[in-house]
Amino acid sequence: MNSKTHTVVDSPLGPLTLVATDGVLSALYMSEHRHKPGEETFGERVPAGEEPFAAVVRELTAYFGGELTRFTVPVRLEGTPFQRSVWAQLQRIPYGETWSYGRLAAELGNPNASRAVGLANGKNPVSIIVPCHRVIGASGAMTGYGGGLDRKVRLLELEREPGRTPAGQITARGTRSANPAPASTA
Repeated sequence: MNSKTHTVVDSPLGPLTLVATDGVLSALYMSEHRHKPGEETFGERVPAGEEPFAAVVRELTAYFGGELTRFTVPVRLEGTPFQRSVWAQLQRIPYGETWSYGRLAAELGNPNASRAVGLANGKNPVSIIVPCHRVIGASGAMTGYGGGLDRKVRLLELEREPGRTPAGQITARGTRSANPAPASTA
């Protein structure tokens, strides 16, 4: 039987729920996340300072601060074999770049599977770290995002111009970020 724990932290995008399965990050959900399961499935709530959450918080803080371009925390991705192949491919999209659903399907060896790729992308359980926000429509249009299109745009802006999205530390839910940087007015 899998042992699950979770914590909730504040971020520049609002509250993030981090879930670990057997001590490995298995989910990162934003508030009002489209495919977020019921909280009763997240297991016991533990402090954000416990592992694996402490390492995740360090990396998220560095990411939002514009200092981290590639996450190294281990993740446990639970889904169908096709979903896991899509999520693995997502991790190959370079920081600051976007791919279309068609390109993602072609990279998987099936250029006609863009719709299936889009569905799998939308079910990604580890947002931000597995960068599903880097996938856009073929025309360059912003398309669906489980955490909301406004957050997708903010993540892409952060990656294109670090510091443009309000930065701050990731903190345990209920505490305040220390000295968040103001948003750029440029």
